[in-house]
Amino acid sequence: MDTLSPAERSARMARVRSANTKPELAVRKLVHRLGYRYRLHVPKLPGKPDLVFARLGKVVFVHGCFWHRHQRCALARLPKSRLDFWLPKLTENRRRDLRNLRRLKRAGWKVQVIWECEIPNSALVKHKIVTFLGREK
Repeated sequence: MDTLSPAERSARMARVRSANTKPELAVRKLVHRLGYRYRLHVPKLPGKPDLVFARLGKVVFVHGCFWHRHQRCALARLPKSRLDFWLPKLTENRRRDLRNLRRLKRAGWKVQVIWECEIPNSALVKHKIVTFLGREK
């Protein structure tokens, strides 16, 4: 049973952002501090990657664990109510992500995904970024 009224739930869901989220901003700040420059949310690319390094032919997605169904992650738990709504929605999010990854790779792009649950471990995120993009600038 949902603890919020339909109006309260609607208002809360309207506040969920698709871009410029806190995890995304944290990754962008780290990447910039490392000396890399990038474009944001290029609409011509499948999935509008969060960070695009065109010269390197690489893109980075910063995925929320809940919305993108991070496997074996506590943050990706299912809601307790309205599973008939949430399960298909979240399943389709995951399928769309996989389709976009395949399309990007077929177009010659290299793709890295940073998960929301990884953000607190800045050493891990830095290692993933530097390994993916090359040595620090």
